[in-house]
Amino acid sequence: MKVAKKVAKEMNGKRIIGGILCLANFAFAQSAQLVVLNKEGTLAFVDAATRQVIAKTPTGKEPHEVAVTEDGKYAVVSNYGSERTLSVIDTASYKEVHRADISPLRMPHGLFAADGKVYVTAEGSAAIGRYDPVANRIDWTKATGQGGTHMVIVSRDRQKIFATNMGSGSVTIFERKGADDWSTKNVLAGAGAEGFDLSPDQAQLWIANGNDGTISIVDVGAGANIATVNVALRRPNRLKFTPDGKRVLISDYDTGELSVIDVALRQMIKRIRVGRNLAGLLVEPGGARLYAAATTDNFVAVIDLATVEVVARIATGKAPDGMAWLPAKH
Repeated sequence: MKVAKKVAKEMNGKRIIGGILCLANFAFAQSAQLVVLNKEGTLAFVDAATRQVIAKTPTGKEPHEVAVTEDGKYAVVSNYGSERTLSVIDTASYKEVHRADISPLRMPHGLFAADGKVYVTAEGSAAIGRYDPVANRIDWTKATGQGGTHMVIVSRDRQKIFATNMGSGSVTIFERKGADDWSTKNVLAGAGAEGFDLSPDQAQLWIANGNDGTISIVDVGAGANIATVNVALRRPNRLKFTPDGKRVLISDYDTGELSVIDVALRQMIKRIRVGRNLAGLLVEPGGARLYAAATTDNFVAVIDLATVEVVARIATGKAPDGMAWLPAKH
């Protein structure tokens, strides 16, 4: 993508983004996009087909994660270094439309979009909250009572919410009992419980324990830790299931390696070196490719999941980490 001088209008199929003329036609901009959070303080939008950055938008201080609302209208960024704010970006204009203050919640980190809203962990408040981008406010909060509440997932039926707690080495399970009545259960996982994912059948949580190199497996129905798998990783920090539920993918922040775990066997079947300080992971819808952020090397690796080999690298900005998917607009 070439960038030209600032202009004040759109013409000849060219698109204006934050006052910058980008030589990208309408069809190009409407394809599916990879949304990448760079800890330098920017959010990059990458055309998934061409792997070219088509827009970059400033965020708050030291952003860590990003989620895209299900309607594709907003990308919401947790500004961890700003302590109490979310950057809300309109995906049509690539402009920040809100710098949302989530006080009294502190240190926003993990994000999950569901039903037009975005759930956020408040690491400094031992809680989670729910942000409404239309009303521009937090409309619901729930305490975990645990240290370092870090990542969050909402079940497909919206009846359960899960949050990992790094400081307590646990996962909190909130279960809906009524319209706004939730039970809370804290389940012991492993030291530094961090990145996690819900299996495609919604039956199990697999949790990467960053401080002891293990995976905890939690039975969702029973609300109990049923197994600990020692995968001997240095610092596993993000974990994703493949859409078929047969494999689990884990990034190791310290070694820069990606590990592939056979779910049925609970055994590692492959490990490859990707890049320094491997962090955020995102499986492309359909499961053909994995995007993995090599934070210190300033690129996102594109990994073919059929061969588990790196096939491309995308320079999105300095210190990429959290990622999300923006479907094609028709």
